[in-house]
Amino acid sequence: MKQLISITLTAGLLVGFTTSGTTQRDSKYPNSNSLSAGKGSFTKQAEKFLTNEDIWYSSDFAPEYVSGVRSMSDGEHFTTLERGETGMEINKYAYKSYKKVATIVKSGDLLGADEKPISIEDYHFNSLEDQILIATNITPIYRHSSKAYYYIYDIKSKQLTPLSSMEGSQQSLATFSPDGSKVGFIRDNNIWIKNLDSGKEYAITFDGKYNHIINGTTDWVYEEEFAFIEGFHWSPKSDKVAYYKINESNVKEFQMAMYGELYPDQYRFKYPKAGEENSLVSIHIYDLASKKTRICDVGQETDQYIPRIKWTQDNNKLCILRMNRLQNKLDFLITTYSDGEESVPLPHQVMYTETDKRYVEITDNLNFLADNSFLWTSEQDGYNHIYQISMNGTAQQVTSGKWDVIALKGIDERSGTIYFTSAEESPTQRHVYSIKLNGKSKTKLSSKKGQNDADFSSSFKYYINYHSDANTPYYITMHQNSGKEIKVLKDNQKLKDALGEYSLGRKEFFKFKTSEGVQLNGWWIKPPNYVAGKKYPVFMTVYGGPGANTVNDSWGGYNFLWHQLIAQQGYVVVSVDGRGTGHRGAEFKKCTYQQLGKYETIDQIEAAIWLGKQSFVDKTRIGIQGWSYGGYMSSLCLTKGADFFKMAIAVAPVTNWRYYDTIYTERYMRTPQENADGYDDNSPINHVDKMRGSYLLVHGSADDNVHYQNTMEMINAMVKANKQFDLFIYPDKNHGIYGGTTRLHLFTKMTDFIKANL
Repeated sequence: MKQLISITLTAGLLVGFTTSGTTQRDSKYPNSNSLSAGKGSFTKQAEKFLTNEDIWYSSDFAPEYVSGVRSMSDGEHFTTLERGETGMEINKYAYKSYKKVATIVKSGDLLGADEKPISIEDYHFNSLEDQILIATNITPIYRHSSKAYYYIYDIKSKQLTPLSSMEGSQQSLATFSPDGSKVGFIRDNNIWIKNLDSGKEYAITFDGKYNHIINGTTDWVYEEEFAFIEGFHWSPKSDKVAYYKINESNVKEFQMAMYGELYPDQYRFKYPKAGEENSLVSIHIYDLASKKTRICDVGQETDQYIPRIKWTQDNNKLCILRMNRLQNKLDFLITTYSDGEESVPLPHQVMYTETDKRYVEITDNLNFLADNSFLWTSEQDGYNHIYQISMNGTAQQVTSGKWDVIALKGIDERSGTIYFTSAEESPTQRHVYSIKLNGKSKTKLSSKKGQNDADFSSSFKYYINYHSDANTPYYITMHQNSGKEIKVLKDNQKLKDALGEYSLGRKEFFKFKTSEGVQLNGWWIKPPNYVAGKKYPVFMTVYGGPGANTVNDSWGGYNFLWHQLIAQQGYVVVSVDGRGTGHRGAEFKKCTYQQLGKYETIDQIEAAIWLGKQSFVDKTRIGIQGWSYGGYMSSLCLTKGADFFKMAIAVAPVTNWRYYDTIYTERYMRTPQENADGYDDNSPINHVDKMRGSYLLVHGSADDNVHYQNTMEMINAMVKANKQFDLFIYPDKNHGIYGGTTRLHLFTKMTDFIKANL
């Protein structure tokens, strides 16, 4: 259910939460009604009002950003893919000056077999940075996966060569070996290797078959819930390839009708629903010299997960993360490669084990050091912190305190310095820190209140800081690793000036305690023409899924603007993070275990009750909207909370966890066989008889994530209970419901529904 690299895997449903590609956000100014401060300020005296066309079908509010930064090996320069006069080009910049020092290659200079320029859509350097893998004609598959046509460009000779000699065949995950002599890639569910010296191209697996056997990449549920697709890895010395083999033959198929043809086609793919059979996953190592493939012993249990593999800095030692199906035990296995009979599995040693009474989070915060100890983040003391773990399993805690580390940004082993982001100051805040491996000299590097993230150079000498707050778009700066600012890269003054012409309210934080004594964080936006003493209807927006927050002191992009549009129509727009959300420690996040929807719904109802007691709120007119997990929440609020909500909008909602996938659902709920009541007690399908308010149900018919089936079952339940509702289906649209005028249509429909029913 989704965010950036090193995310905690809290939710495959997050694409619905990030409805515009940016998350819904909040504010840091609790006592002001103007969205102001200086040149280009947003003030309530402005007269212009937003339209959905402005937000969803124009580029008027597109922020400037620094994206696609890839540090070069010298740590002094980076490259990025930019649009030039004749097409896309790979440009080289100096970190210190942020000035372009070279154009490495332009699309216009790259001619394919038809003598027409190819478009550069993605690229990767080899280790010597004298050759580039260029991807063109990228075709998306699911959320992360895609296939493309790859070319190899030699910078010195300026020669462009197709990666594969097989015409008309796209490849996936093309990757240089560490020594740059070979490229590995996936084609037709098999792993292929191209020897760049000889030009020979050969397969190392042969049993790949669609909907049966996958080599070197992942199935749908691993891609979505463990958030990775790269299922093969070169050893440090380029002489071995470790890879996943996923046998999904016994996983049941899900099918979706695609309506773009005269006779609608049925798209079929393997999707394991909660309690059903998963793929069988095995790990193999192929040795290029002997051409032998040896399977790794991962234990006798087959109903388990392998959420990560990673080579240590020892060329023969592979780390395999093994997790039980309950996801409350994670073993770090070390497999040492040796020559031997292919039929004999390579043995492993259990280096380290982590357990949790509920579940263990999987992240990309795994870094092996030169001594083969590794850094890992864990919630074992109740908060997410950094640990250094040795090969003998001894764990040394590096960070500590009643706050959560968000992500490891890197480790500079030369100075023994770790860089990370955390929510130490508040669940709504993010800051960048450094700390020594021994846990001393923790230093806050970011200075601006709000949310900060950092992208470090390979040398850790420089980093780019991405800052925003609830009412301020991205302010992007270059820094030394001490935190000292070198240069402002993007200040988004043009966007601030554009927004300054509109009548906007300021996003403001608030806190309140529920009747159970639980303190919750929220934000609201009051109408820009707010009049004291007047009572306003309230429009609440919710996500609410495990570990995922909407109350963040960061720029909310197009969602923020749509909430401003609703506020301009005379509504108070509100979001509240209930129990189960993140960055307040493991207990707050994991208290929803085995009963998703229970406490989250209680807290949204408590928020509605508390809001109804405010002098400016009309408690008879409170509505709520959510997407994905948020649609599940809004549906529960209108059913279980029918006394407090007049209206709800549910976009792509889960309506019964029995219909969602194994990994996500069972992480929080166990299986339906073990926890039937947990699945049924908080399914909105089982509470429609309580519904009294207006309900808009929206879904994309080609949603591979939260299946359209959820909406169909909700419809059946409401028809059986004789409940009237509004329904809109977007044909052939997936979980994100986008493309062309689709978002404009959707948000116009939701705006009109709010105005008509709240």
